[in-house]
Amino acid sequence: MNDINIRPMEERDLSIVKDIENLSFSAPWSEELFIKELTENEHAHYFVLLYDEKIVGYAGLWIVMNDAQVTHIAIHPDYRRRQLGEKLFKYLLNFAIAKQVERFSLEVRVSNIAAQKLYRKYGLVPGGIRKQYYTDNQEDAIVMWVNL
Repeated sequence: MNDINIRPMEERDLSIVKDIENLSFSAPWSEELFIKELTENEHAHYFVLLYDEKIVGYAGLWIVMNDAQVTHIAIHPDYRRRQLGEKLFKYLLNFAIAKQVERFSLEVRVSNIAAQKLYRKYGLVPGGIRKQYYTDNQEDAIVMWVNL
């Protein structure tokens, strides 16, 4: 059985995180943006997922007052289809609950049916559409949320 751990992201993780980001998103965040999130954004909370002690995924959210907004969930392509994304999502959800957040939300591509199905499994429901939200192809995003 493989050893899976999730811990807070550190600046020393960013070269690996940036590789996963580039492999996962057509409009990836820069390393500088991640550094700002880790060092300057008091609302940001980022985590890495280690699979047999190797970083293979990461996730983040912002908590502002009673609201949590997921910013990222990404798994290295070589490690997908192992329910690691679900483990990260559950970790974020439980982290938000522990912080006594009342509302939990995220945006998901209209075309990402698998992710929408996962989020519905945990009680999130569509709450609206953000037109042309994604800058790479102007795809709409579905806003999904749940009251905790």
